[in-house]
Parts: sequence; C-alpha cells; structure tokens
Amino acid sequence: VSVLKGPREEIVYVPCIYRNTGRKKPDFLATVDVNPKSSHYCQVIHRLPMPNLGDELHHSGWNACSSCFGDATKKRNRLILPSLISSRIYVVDVGTDLRAPRLFKVVNSEDVFWKCNLGYPHTSHCLGSGEIMISTLGDPAGSGKGGFILLDGETFEIKGNWEKGDKIPPMGYDFWYQPRHNVLISTEWGIPKCLGYGFDPNDLKKGRYGRRLNVWDWTTHTYVQAIDVGEDAAPLEIRFLHNPDAAEGYVGCTISSAIHRFYKTEQGDWAAEKVIQVPSKKVEGWLLPDMPGFITDILISLDDRFLYFSNWLHGDIRQYDISNTRKPKLVGQVFVGGSITKGGPVTVCRDEELQSQPDPFFIKGKRVPGGPQMIQLSLDGKRLYVTTSLYSAWDRQFYPDLIKDGSVMLQLDVDTEQGGLTVNESFLVDFGKEPGGPCLAHEIRYPGGDCTSDIWV
Repeated sequence: VSVLKGPREEIVYVPCIYRNTGRKKPDFLATVDVNPKSSHYCQVIHRLPMPNLGDELHHSGWNACSSCFGDATKKRNRLILPSLISSRIYVVDVGTDLRAPRLFKVVNSEDVFWKCNLGYPHTSHCLGSGEIMISTLGDPAGSGKGGFILLDGETFEIKGNWEKGDKIPPMGYDFWYQPRHNVLISTEWGIPKCLGYGFDPNDLKKGRYGRRLNVWDWTTHTYVQAIDVGEDAAPLEIRFLHNPDAAEGYVGCTISSAIHRFYKTEQGDWAAEKVIQVPSKKVEGWLLPDMPGFITDILISLDDRFLYFSNWLHGDIRQYDISNTRKPKLVGQVFVGGSITKGGPVTVCRDEELQSQPDPFFIKGKRVPGGPQMIQLSLDGKRLYVTTSLYSAWDRQFYPDLIKDGSVMLQLDVDTEQGGLTVNESFLVDFGKEPGGPCLAHEIRYPGGDCTSDIWV
C-alpha cells in the first residue's frame, strides 16, 4: 500500500474543545509540530478558531480519498470538521498553507436538519465518487437515528441523505465501508439527548445505549442486517483490515469493554465474535461498584499486523498481535493515567489483571489528568500518538481535573518486531498551557492521511 512508504509525520492537526470547560471560547483546530528536528517540537504552531461557540469539534475527515491516489486532479486540501453538538460542518483549507489552515466554508446546522432530517454528525469519510459522507448520531430533536449526510466534494453543499429505503438503525456513530465486499458497517453510541449531558448509569438497561453493528448494502444504500454485540455494549470505533480484499475487522465496545471481530460468513452475510474482553475491576469510591476499562478508540496498523486500543477509565493502552485475527495476542501495554492510580479517590478491591494499582503518571514533571483516549499511529507503525479527552460532558464528569488542567498529547514508541510500548519521555504537548486557557484536545490527523482515515478500494 503506497501510504506505507509515506514520509515521517512532521505536523498533526488536532481539534481542541472549549465547550463545557467554563471558558467562553470557540473550539479551534490546532496544528502541532511533531518533528524532533524542529525548534517548535511539541508546540502548537497555529490555531484556527471556529466562528461559533459550543460546537464540540470531534472527528475529522478528508475531501478526497486515498483511492484517488492515481488521480492528479484530486488533492487532500480540505479537512472536513463536523461538530458533534451544534451539527455545523466546517470545511478547512489545509492546501494553501499546510501549517496554517484557514476556514473555507461553513455548512449550517439548519441545512443538515432540513435537507437530511439528521443531526449530531460524527465520522466523515471521502468516497471514490468524489463525495463526502458523514454519519450521524440522531435526528434534529436529539433522538437516536443512524443516517448519513452526503456532501458534494467540490462545492461542499449538502446533496441529501446517502441511505435509501424505510429501514434505518435506531442509533449511529462510526462507520467503515468496503466496496469489494459491497458493504458498509456502522456502529451505535447512544441517544444524543441522553448522553449529551453526561453519563447516567440509570440510562443503562433502558435501550439508550447502542448494541448493534449495522450492515448496509453498499450499492443500494439499504440497511440489510443488524449484528447484536450485547446490551449496552456501545460499539464505537470500527475498523476493517486495511487490505481491501479482507472481509473482516474489529470494533471496540466501550461500556462492555470488549473487542469483537466482525467477518463475512460463507453464506455471504456478516457475523461477529468476541475476541478480547477487558475485565472490569471491583472498586470503591467510584460511580459504580464495577469499573469497566472503557475502550474508546481502536486502530489497526497499516500492515494489518497489530491492533491498538485505549482503556480510558483503567488508563492503559494495549497492543495486540493480530497475525491470527481470531486470536489476538497481547504484546504491549502501558499505563498513562486513568481512574485507578494509587493515592486517588478509587480503591480497587478485586482485579483479575493487576497485582497493585498503577502509579500516577507524570511526564516532564506534570501529573497527567484523564486517561488515554484518541490514538493515531505513524505510517511506519513505530510511533503511537495519544490524547486524553473523550467528550467534554463526560470529561467533566469522570475527570474534573481535565477541565481544570487541560488535556495532553503523548507519544509512545512501538516495538514493531516483538511488540511492546514505551512512553517517549521527551514528548509532551500540554494543552493546559493554551493562550485561551486549558482546553480538551481530541482526534489526531496527519496531512495526507493516516491509519484511520484511509480506505483502499
């Protein structure tokens, strides 16, 4: 795959959030210098503030596909930034000046509501057709609805909905498609008006959190199958293997803290099997008596050899060898924060995995609040970047210090031979030191594409 041979990342784009921090500032897109030879290493070198307050920038995507690599007229010069809460969609020009992005277009939330009857946009992927497709969590009123917005790839006007037919999943979140197998699979987080203000344990067992992988026919745009991965599983990030012939991949279930492998059956439909379970810990001094790992982000290395994921509550990042996709093998693990560190409010009474509670995590003299969350891997698989914010309303609830001190970006060194993760002690981007006050840094994107933006067709 051509991207494997790509150059080392020198800058990354990170959406930074002020919503729910008490600071009346717009969210912004940060450009961060990650080139160790640069005098601005680990510094935010540019900030592009949005023109509105309260957007909750979350995930981003590109205007053109890696599947357009052979097409000289297609360039990755626009970054698509949907706002999870305001439902606005920002189009950012990164082509004119890679290091200083500028705002190109704003798609207003009213257009999203009226033209698609959707809201709460989440994941953006470019399509081989030149269009851009964005999944949603709900309808304009905040009820659950797993639909998709289509944008024109040149004008960025809303063209309407991608989905056709009467059947639509009750919830949405992330998605990945694989044209060679005529399939798109989407996931379900929960009902926006319930989870939007925080995590309420009373919402569990009431059908307010997702439990299905939703399978779509890629050609007809119709919803054809639901795969149940368990009540209140909340399947979030879904990743096919990068090999476009592969008819399998993994999904991380957050509340149930399990990784399921999904795959195409001999009959031609799709199924899922649990291949990893992170055991909950029996605790005192926390919201519930059992603390799940809370798997929030997962990714697969570009060579399809390793699977990585973060346990936002337990505080560890894990690396699994997936040479045998049905039997992932744990080969790397490192704790960088979390809710069970020594000396904190939580006492672990029973733990199937650890002998003792992990030490608080310090780097460059700073105690890191929060837990590992969004991850991004270098193209050569040797550097894993990590940020610590999940979503402002949940950050405020689970990690109040994150709101006060701001989140961080870290970098782990990866042993790509045997497996293994170690913290790079000389790398810290401290978003607690932002000129506008501490903020919450979320997803990490490289100019030109990365492990989680690229679908080969």
